[in-house]
Amino acid sequence: MYRTALRNVLAHKGRLLMTLLAVMLGIAFVAGTLVFTDTLGNALRSQSAKSYTDVAVTISDRGAVGKGYDHGGRADAGPTLTEETRRAVATLPGAAEARGVVTGFAGIADREGALIGDGFSTTGTNYVPGADGADPRYPLVDGRGPRGSGEVALDARTAEKGGYRVGDTVRVAVNGPVMELKLTGTVRTNDPRVVSGGSLAAFDTATAQQLYLSPGRFGEIDIKGTPGADDAALLAAVRSTLPQGDGAIDTRTGRELAAEQDRMIEQGTKGLSGVLLGFAAIALFVGIFIIANTFTMLVAQRTKELALLRAVGARRKQVVLSVLVEATLVGLAASVAGLLAGIGIASGLRSLLNGPLEANLPDGPLVIAPSTVLVSVGVGVVVTVLAALLPALRASRIAPVAAMSSGEQPASQKSLRVRNAIGLLFTAAGAAALAAGATAKSGKLVGLGAGLLLIGVFVLTPLLARPLIALFAPLLSRLYGTPGKLARENAVRNPRRTAATASALTIGVTLITALTVVGASVNKAVDEATASDLKADFTVAMQNFSMLSPEVAPQISRTPGVSAMSVVRTVPVETGADGDTEYLTAVDATTIDRLATVTVTSGSADALKQGKLLASSGYAERMGLQPGSTLAVTYPDGTQGSLTVGGVLAANTALAGLVAPDSVVGPHAALGSGPEKVLVKGADGADAKLKQALRDATGGNPLIAVKGDKDIKAENRQLVTAVLNIMYGLLGMSVVIAVLGVINTMAMSVFERRREIGMLRAIGLDRRGIGRMVRLESLMIALFGGLVGVLLGIVTAWAGTRTMADTFKNMTTVVPPVQILGFLVAAALIGLLAAVWPARRAARTDILAAIKSE
Repeated sequence: MYRTALRNVLAHKGRLLMTLLAVMLGIAFVAGTLVFTDTLGNALRSQSAKSYTDVAVTISDRGAVGKGYDHGGRADAGPTLTEETRRAVATLPGAAEARGVVTGFAGIADREGALIGDGFSTTGTNYVPGADGADPRYPLVDGRGPRGSGEVALDARTAEKGGYRVGDTVRVAVNGPVMELKLTGTVRTNDPRVVSGGSLAAFDTATAQQLYLSPGRFGEIDIKGTPGADDAALLAAVRSTLPQGDGAIDTRTGRELAAEQDRMIEQGTKGLSGVLLGFAAIALFVGIFIIANTFTMLVAQRTKELALLRAVGARRKQVVLSVLVEATLVGLAASVAGLLAGIGIASGLRSLLNGPLEANLPDGPLVIAPSTVLVSVGVGVVVTVLAALLPALRASRIAPVAAMSSGEQPASQKSLRVRNAIGLLFTAAGAAALAAGATAKSGKLVGLGAGLLLIGVFVLTPLLARPLIALFAPLLSRLYGTPGKLARENAVRNPRRTAATASALTIGVTLITALTVVGASVNKAVDEATASDLKADFTVAMQNFSMLSPEVAPQISRTPGVSAMSVVRTVPVETGADGDTEYLTAVDATTIDRLATVTVTSGSADALKQGKLLASSGYAERMGLQPGSTLAVTYPDGTQGSLTVGGVLAANTALAGLVAPDSVVGPHAALGSGPEKVLVKGADGADAKLKQALRDATGGNPLIAVKGDKDIKAENRQLVTAVLNIMYGLLGMSVVIAVLGVINTMAMSVFERRREIGMLRAIGLDRRGIGRMVRLESLMIALFGGLVGVLLGIVTAWAGTRTMADTFKNMTTVVPPVQILGFLVAAALIGLLAAVWPARRAARTDILAAIKSE
């Protein structure tokens, strides 16, 4: 029996080719993901380790938050880590030297004034030269380090992007006016933020302290140990030197920091790996339909052979094992090929990201862990064997008497009834869970319902095949005559086979449709909320979502053409006996009604002008607030106060949470903290002249963005589109596998109906008609799968968007007709393209040889 299984694999290798490819592609996705994330994690850990090679102990001040980053959590109580602290720890036994560090962000403009790099990784720090005049953290590439307030050093890649050379004037900004500094040198760095596409600006220590903290203050002190020194002993000595009881001071060894960084990298790569493996699982799930379909057809084509084996003494168990051995060999071969392909994909992906996409991932060798090999091969074999299990069981039930007949044994009516009953049960349960999840706005219930509904529809697809194919079959029959009629009969002749083939395509179409509908719904909700809630012509904010300099608002107020403006400032306050933290959104009470829609459901719309709070409906419900309620608060500067709720604010995306007058709470915000954004109304509307004037008023800071209504909408759409494109790309593998499934089914179907095709040719159907018949059959199957997928995707998206009603104002389900029609057209094209080779093969069938075949 085992020799028979091996012979069958070799005899049917052509018919098993698409199954091999389907498994190979799925495993390539799995192996590529594991190799890529292992390689990325190893490279990041190696790079991170370089940052701590000369650090024995680090002292960090958690309260030393750089200006522009602190959203009001702690007032600046003055220097904690100072030059005196640095000198004290530098003289401890086991300490070779101590380096004071200051960090923040700094935007660097190119020669056209645009920001170099992304806003989130614009790094600023101090350059700390040693006895040789160089900072070991930042080896010099050219020139020297900065020595005064008018100088700066850049990382070499940023200088190259900006077209700067040593001696040039560089425009650098933090969260206020632009500084014009002389470039004294370029450096290299292992900082992951910079290596991954950010930028580095290094100032002298005094300038960095002035920009980010306060004169004489460090955010961190790194201590280098003497050769052979015990880091733990040095850590104990450092802790005994520092003031006791200050919870803001954290001391750790360099090894502990490196280990923590490794854990963070591992968590990050695990998260990325989990997402990619989720899409790989979808691809493999699609492959299961193809594998099961292939083995079902192979078993049907070998009915006589298996029946004869039973007749000469083979037991049912032996028949099952022979089919499973065949599946194991196929899975093993496909898995090994998929593993090799996955290694190639990982290498190519890294080259692509570091090349045209400029992701700047760290270099390192490809990591092919033993677990990757075991998982890839094991998953491939297990998936293939499980998919072939049901066909194997069916093969074992073939009666010896079947050797006297030919053709596939039809499924019993009882088995179809049982299948339909199970499908209806799952479908009903899924629909109920979807409805309950949509009503309760529960994402978990919606996910469960979507899964149950998909399973139910997959089980019911044989029942659905005939009526749904009948929707478009008459049109094809009228257009193409006999080939169209034959194609329809062939498509519904074996509903199980049609269903299995179409289901592979249905999965991809369902997910793509659901994503598209959700994306369109979110875009519409955000656009409508922006239009209805925001009256301001322009919004001025930092690109990295840090705070603006306090000087920016006065600069904007003096800009010609500004008729009204308001700061939007977040101020954290402690409330209640337990000291819970709530956030107040501080605005200008006298102008905010001209810049945003202020609608109250109860209380007074003039509450802000009266020095009172407005509580959004969600906050009011959660905190039990109503007009007249009082809220005892402790401000960031330690001042205690009491605020009265003057009204409950209707749902509003521009004003959320607890809205307070800036004149009341602004003076108690953290020292030197600025607003998150400034809303601006123009005397002549949102004209280009005012936009440029606002840019000029903020000093042309490359980190400050001036956005109008169209800019905000375009930015939101760009974000949603980027996410959708990534999802489409990841789901593309499942669609490719589904195409292979259609090709495989049609090719094997042509082989199975070889005699029938010969008879059709003999009674007058020409080669063109035969080819058209096969193409139309494939088209009907693909359209059937696409139609079911579109309907499932819309229903799932509807339930999903209902769960977002609290997140997005006026959220409705938007079904974009052009994209949905495009998916159906794409499904039709897939069906036609997948049938090219099978149709060509069918058309070339030799009439006499086909008629004589069994």
